[in-house]
Amino acid sequence: MDSSLLRTVEKETKQLFDFLEQGADVRASEHEEGVAVAVQLQEPQLFIGEKGQTLHELQHLLRMMLKKKTGEFLPLYLDINNYQKNRDQYLRELARTTADEVSLLKREDELPPMSPAERRIVHMELAERQDVVSESKGEGAERRVVIKLSREGL
Repeated sequence: MDSSLLRTVEKETKQLFDFLEQGADVRASEHEEGVAVAVQLQEPQLFIGEKGQTLHELQHLLRMMLKKKTGEFLPLYLDINNYQKNRDQYLRELARTTADEVSLLKREDELPPMSPAERRIVHMELAERQDVVSESKGEGAERRVVIKLSREGL
């Protein structure tokens, strides 16, 4: 990835948080799916929001700003004060623990409603397991992951 692109991402992100009157430490780096932007703030709660909703909206806004600036869509992974990193780790652990319980108790289990990105993390975490399968079920904001025994796990 071009280092000038990373500098542009850092600059635009910094300007966004300066506009919001927040002194932010911003670092952009290559990520498996695009660009990771790590932001450190003094008061992160306001910019993370309930269940990370505000963070996801800021990520979308930043993508649009960068598209206008660069002329191309840039896959972006915004993380404020490691919220997203910690949430991803929590979801992976939840997926493994629930899958272990499903395998041990021989009964399916449902996880709480999640965003598409969160459900994807769970599905990917369990993709290599032979004893359980995961599938999404439900509609809209109530869509959730169900983990159940695979044919091999029966």
